[in-house]
Amino acid sequence: MSVNKVILIGNVGKDPEVKHLDSNSSVANFTLATSDHYTNKSGEKVTTTEWHNIVCWRGLATIAENYIRKGSQIYVDGKIRTRSYDAQDGSKRYVTEILADTIQLLGKKSDGGSAAEGTNVAQQSGVSEPLNNPNAYGNDDKEGDDLPF
Repeated sequence: MSVNKVILIGNVGKDPEVKHLDSNSSVANFTLATSDHYTNKSGEKVTTTEWHNIVCWRGLATIAENYIRKGSQIYVDGKIRTRSYDAQDGSKRYVTEILADTIQLLGKKSDGGSAAEGTNVAQQSGVSEPLNNPNAYGNDDKEGDDLPF
């Protein structure tokens, strides 16, 4: 058995670039920054930032186009995909991307914006479910719950 699962929480580095394809589907691409903070041996606080290329298809691309903006804090659940292509100079290039299955908008609603940040979770099907809906995460047990949290 193998698992290819990525969970990221970070800030969007640029507005999504959305392409509408002939087959009535669309794809959105944007970058996401995640940061790690630590104190080095000298006592200095150090921040390292990783940049991730996020790819969203179909319904998620529409949500990205309508709600995700540079600086937005989001949660992304998906899988790692590495693809290759031939550059103009004939060399082979590799790109590592995160193929998003779920995106959740985090943070506060922006001033003057109409984004539903912090209130919805979007999955690859493009369906949006309220976070306060206990069934949004597959919990269909209406009575008690054996989970410790």
